[in-house]
This record gives sequence, C-alpha cells and structure tokens, in this order.
Amino acid sequence: MKRIINFSAGPATLPLVVLEQVQAELLDWRGAGMSVMEMSHRDKEFISIAEDAEKNIRELYEIKDNYKVLFMQGGATAQFALVPLNLLRGKTSADYVVTGDWGKKAAKEAAKYGRVNIAASAQDGGFTHIPEVSSWKLDPDAAYLHLTTNETIHGVQFSVVPDVGEVPLVADMSSDILSRPLDVSRFGLIYGGAQKNIGPAGLTIVIVREDLIGDANPLTPGVFDYRGVADSDSMLNTPSCFAWYVSGLVFRWIKAEGGLEVIGERNRRKARCLYDYIDSQDFYRNPVAVPDRSIMNVPFTLADATLDAAFLAGSVEAGMRGLKGHRAVGGMRASIYNALPESGVATLVEYMKEFVRTRG
Repeated sequence: MKRIINFSAGPATLPLVVLEQVQAELLDWRGAGMSVMEMSHRDKEFISIAEDAEKNIRELYEIKDNYKVLFMQGGATAQFALVPLNLLRGKTSADYVVTGDWGKKAAKEAAKYGRVNIAASAQDGGFTHIPEVSSWKLDPDAAYLHLTTNETIHGVQFSVVPDVGEVPLVADMSSDILSRPLDVSRFGLIYGGAQKNIGPAGLTIVIVREDLIGDANPLTPGVFDYRGVADSDSMLNTPSCFAWYVSGLVFRWIKAEGGLEVIGERNRRKARCLYDYIDSQDFYRNPVAVPDRSIMNVPFTLADATLDAAFLAGSVEAGMRGLKGHRAVGGMRASIYNALPESGVATLVEYMKEFVRTRG
C-alpha cells in the first residue's frame, strides 16, 4: 500500500492511526460481534461511543455546561437555513459578515427566513481580506451576527475572535474547527461539517449556548429543531453513526497529540513553511492579505497559467493529490488540515521548487 499526500479541501485526509483503528475494529467493535455500521444507535455499545465523543470534544474546547453539543446531519449548508430558523426567535433580522463564497451562500439562504443585514463584505476586493471590524455596520438589535471563520475557497481566516458586543456571535467553522485553541464562551453558536478536520462526511457538529434554543420558527422541521435534538441527545432520528464513531477517534487522537495548543502550533508551522516559500520568489503568488491568510487552505497561482495542467499532472506523479484550486478562483489550493503531516507540506514545497527549476 502506498498512501498519497492528500491536499483535498474535503473530504480530507484522516490520521493514519485512526484509519488503522477503524480497520481493526471494522468487523467486530471491541467484542460486540458486529461493526459500528451495524449497531443500533439505541444499543449500549453505540451510546458509549456517542458519550465518549461528546466528552472528548468538550474537554478539547473546554465547553461549559451551559452549551449543548449536537451531532447533526445535513452538513454546514443545512445550517445556513437552520441557524435563522432556530435563532431569529421573534426578531426580524440578523447581521452577516461576508468574507468569501461560503459566507455569501449563508447570507443568501438566511434571507429566506428574515432580513439579512450585510454588516461587511470583502467581495469588491475579491475576497482577499477581512474588512476592519471598525468598519462593520452592526445592528445592536440583530438576532445574531454570523461570520465564516475560515473561507475554504479563498483562503481567508479570522486570526482572532472579533468583539461584537452583546449580540450572539454565530460562526461557520467547517474548515478550521479544532485546528487551534478557542474560547467557546465568545460564541452563541458554532457549527461545522466533519469532513475536513474531524471525520467522514455526513456529520455536522453544532455547539450552541442553551439559552438560545427552544423558540424555533414553527416551520422548522422537528428533526432540525435544536431544542428537540438536544433533548434527545442528538438521536431524535438515526444519526450518522459511523461518522460519529470515527470523529470520536479523531478527538482522542487530538488529545493524544497534545491537545489544541500542540495542533495549533503544528498547523501554524505548516502554513508558515508554505507561505514563506511562496513569498520568497515570483513564480507563485498568494493573493490574500498577510494578516488574514488561512492556516488551513492556501490558494496560489502560477505566473503562467498555461502551466497549471502540467503542475497538477506532475504533482500526481510525485504522490500528491487534491491541489487543483476551486473553480471559482482557479489556480492551486493546498488544504493542510490537522491530519496533513508537516512532511507533506515539505514535499509540496520541494516539488514547487523543482517545477520552477524545470518549467519556470
């Protein structure tokens, strides 16, 4: 077996030790005589898996008891609708800060359920920076303020949590969840799809302050009402059992690696290695303002776009996949999530240098 270096934006690479444990337990989970894929979510075996996963993500983020951790389905895209359905709570509007395509899509979906105030947008600048917080046009009576902490497509990331006053802060963290330490108490709600830093696609993590749930729009489907999901321990219907199980193993892996302080520093080193090389020469370019560069997704272009196909073909021959940029921006993109090792980034940089030497 020869594993590639997987730079895909998601579904993304998983820790090898986690995959090996899944492989070892696939047919018989710890003497249960069946796979996790075959278990009822009501069985004591799966209940123990679910409880262990919640315990570990709570410990990693130091989540206080007044927050619920929900294991839902539908991806972050479903949350674009579920956030306003659950959190408008009698108010008519919400603020959105748009720093990329995903924030733009979230705002568009929310507009179906209430008035959306675009408090700030970086679209005119091609989504290459985060507007200064002092320029945001915030509504003090908004039901919540929504932002996307890391824009997967454009490679823009909030380096710090903005101070937005008393209005609950809602964050789509799909592509940087569990990538660094975080003060959850600064947020009213955090959500993220699992398929980048947590586990297989199909699971969505929602961390929500308890006082914000319980008065959903009457049109909200019962299976998507945060109160109902919380009261049923995320088992109002059959959950994504296998994805939940694998995610729990990843939480344990993060703890074994040293927790989010260690993971965060490792991620910063990986990003620094790649950005330092990009900035050292003129053949490759990253368009994002330096203070707002993502440590998860690094888009870059070649000086001669006609060489893009050759660059991608050569990267595959060198054992790398997933480097093609999103169709909205073109070029290349290296997604360097938690499970992507530092050696993988070093291999990419060496390949980039060799490509310049032979084709630049």
